[in-house]
Amino acid sequence: MTRKPEKLSRRASPVHSKELFTITRQGVEKRENLELAPYAAHSGSSRGRVYPEAEDTYRIAFQRDRDRVIHCTAFRRLEYKTQVFVNHEGDYYRTRLTHTIEVAQIARVIARALRLNEDLTETIALAHDIGHTPFGHSGEEALHSLMAEHGGFEHNSHGLRVVDILEKRYPNFPGLNLTYEVRESIVKHATSYDCPAPSEFEPEKRPLLEAQVVDASDSIAYDNHDFDDGLKAGILTFAQLDAVPLWKEIKKEVKERSGTSDAKVVTAQIVRGLINREVRDIIENSSKLIEKSGVKSAQDVRSHATLVRFSERMKKEKEIMEKFLRQHLYAHYRVVRMVTKAKRFVEDLFREYVRNPLQLPTEYREWVKKAGLERAVCDYIAGMTDRYAQEEHMKLFNPFERV
Repeated sequence: MTRKPEKLSRRASPVHSKELFTITRQGVEKRENLELAPYAAHSGSSRGRVYPEAEDTYRIAFQRDRDRVIHCTAFRRLEYKTQVFVNHEGDYYRTRLTHTIEVAQIARVIARALRLNEDLTETIALAHDIGHTPFGHSGEEALHSLMAEHGGFEHNSHGLRVVDILEKRYPNFPGLNLTYEVRESIVKHATSYDCPAPSEFEPEKRPLLEAQVVDASDSIAYDNHDFDDGLKAGILTFAQLDAVPLWKEIKKEVKERSGTSDAKVVTAQIVRGLINREVRDIIENSSKLIEKSGVKSAQDVRSHATLVRFSERMKKEKEIMEKFLRQHLYAHYRVVRMVTKAKRFVEDLFREYVRNPLQLPTEYREWVKKAGLERAVCDYIAGMTDRYAQEEHMKLFNPFERV
């Protein structure tokens, strides 16, 4: 005789458990308190927004920030901004947007392993390049030089300017009104320029661990994907890359494991192996450093030396990789031509708009009155995509181009 299964009571049945299907913001905040490390950034302890807003029913503050970043104009424009290769060089090279997505993916893995706030980490990663100019670092260098006597230009500081002032999406305040933690992390992202954070963000203090994870993830992403793009462009070769010990080591492992000689497959697997090796290293080394440091809160982190770091061995391996890229990719004549041409585009546009600001669109002619001529022109150019900057250059300097 087959025994009938016992009926579950309404209370015990997960089908009828409202809590199982609906998690409110407060529920997520409680879960953070249970699951995250004490030194992680907890959304319930956020320092808040410049302009007070009612909290969302379901999304924590950092999730709302992520959504605001994804839906803003500056984020969409990253699709047509250079990583290394200018957009028109080919559709298969990485853009600033695909790089950003790759950084976010790597950062979430590291944050989860270290029991940090994944939502905050993802938001910082998605916003970390939102202030970048057209034509990558060459565009930034051109604007930095052109603005030397007018406050300078640095893409992290400009990223803060974008989310605080330049984005126009809400009726009651300028910008996106992001939380303090995201804004601080944008402006404190690692930079090659001496451009300290505004006093509002305690420039003498370290960024949160979530921001440190994004810095490391950025480094992992651009090193390994520049190898990939350099090979696709025919600038780098497998023979050259054998000079990089870690590349050579992982290539050997890939060929022994897979048995394939398909160059595309081998390249993809080597890049995958390099990323995995670096991610594993940063998780293992950082967890040791965090434990040894004795930090007990996010506030403790701010007063401590950087804790998300590669091991000394991996640091040396990365220095070799980055030196190789500087010598064989970034200094290659094709890349140098792109960089030089890009700087010339930016310099020409800037000087022409400053010479005759009546050529600016109406919106920016009005912005000149508030921001000043040079800064308004800088804001306009920094927001351009590669393609738009090239089209503007043709309109201004090619006598046969329609304006």
